[in-house]
Amino acid sequence: MPVELRIRNESSRKRLYRRDALARLLESILSGESVPENVEVSVLFCDDPFIQELNREYRKKNVPTDVLSFEQDGIEGQRPRVLGDIVISLETVESNCGFNRELMRDEVRMLVCHGVLHLLGYDHGTVAEKKVMVEKQAGYLGV
Repeated sequence: MPVELRIRNESSRKRLYRRDALARLLESILSGESVPENVEVSVLFCDDPFIQELNREYRKKNVPTDVLSFEQDGIEGQRPRVLGDIVISLETVESNCGFNRELMRDEVRMLVCHGVLHLLGYDHGTVAEKKVMVEKQAGYLGV
């Protein structure tokens, strides 16, 4: 199952992820979720002002957040199928992790996993949904 992972880092924070590690994580999730087709996922790393604007526009919450996911409907028959976009604020990651770069790298992996699960239709709006999502994240991250 070929996976196309597109990453763009517009954040002022650099070197907090490894493309190969994120691609392996994505492949593991897609395999574990039995996604049979070629897919594309885009990840944009940004800082708080950018993600705050997206959060305000799409979720009506005028605050920065760590991750947002945007599912794509994709074009019928298009290969690879576009699953969607994940936006992660490395500024928020840095703040949440107390500027510890190792913790920040782990947090980036967790947020990518979280975002991909959202793109696959998982949510955490109820206690039961949250339990499923947390268990899946732990499984894919090996924690």
